[in-house]
Amino acid sequence: MTNGTAVVTDSTSYIPQALLAEHPVSIVPLHVVLGDRSGQEGGEITPQDVATALRDKSIAVSTSRPTPEDFLSVYYRLLDEGASDIVSVHISSELSGTFDSARTAAAECNEKRPQGRVHVVDSRITCMAMGQAALAAKRAAEAGIEADEIVRLVNWIAEESTNLFYVDTLEYLRRGGRIGAAQALLGTALAVKPLLHLSEGRIMPLEKVRTSSRAIARLKALALVDAAKRDNQVQIAVQHLAAADRAESLAADLAKALPADTSIVVGEVGAVVGAHVGPGLLGIALTPLTDALPPAPQRHL
Repeated sequence: MTNGTAVVTDSTSYIPQALLAEHPVSIVPLHVVLGDRSGQEGGEITPQDVATALRDKSIAVSTSRPTPEDFLSVYYRLLDEGASDIVSVHISSELSGTFDSARTAAAECNEKRPQGRVHVVDSRITCMAMGQAALAAKRAAEAGIEADEIVRLVNWIAEESTNLFYVDTLEYLRRGGRIGAAQALLGTALAVKPLLHLSEGRIMPLEKVRTSSRAIARLKALALVDAAKRDNQVQIAVQHLAAADRAESLAADLAKALPADTSIVVGEVGAVVGAHVGPGLLGIALTPLTDALPPAPQRHL
């Protein structure tokens, strides 16, 4: 039985199974289409499937949001299991329609099941930055914290998170229509290795570097500067697509430069994000430690 507040996120959170086993969060999968094959990311379509398809230019690759019905089935199940509230944390609405589907489902659920309430959060981030926010929400729920305060916690983590990433080429972002302001780099894409970041939920250009080795070195340097500004009170995720060796090397370099107790998780992004960034992606997500959450504002009567 579920007691108190349940936590839901979508499959672009890419939370490692070991962390999910400690703090179970319900995952609603997005969908991927590879030519004439389609399926849910994760069990049905893997990152390797996407990387292979992207390298074969004859195979069309696309992604789609979950339907409101996908969310409703999860929300109803959790309420039936005894949840008093649900906090549902999702990929930036600037990158996907997933938040809209969740919000539509929540409105119907809140009308038909008034005994519990679904709170939907547009995280304005994705990947393990969002995953850490969802995990923090789950830990807070396990500690008996009320849903409104959990929503505040998630929003604070999202606002204080940094998403930095390097791609071998902007071509996959261009194909998927997710390139945003980084479109300006396309004219020089052959001559540079772009560093990008998420800002206000959008993919934005950060710097242009001439070689992949310099780009990765710069990615590390930017992450260390960001961590230092927070007195190293951060947790870090290094993520990749079809670049495991480079990701492990980057994580090792970060570990050498940071305090020994810094949490660093290494993992591969899933099929949905992989479809838009392409093989060779390296990303670093920095999220604040949740014990640094500022106090809630005082309410004056």
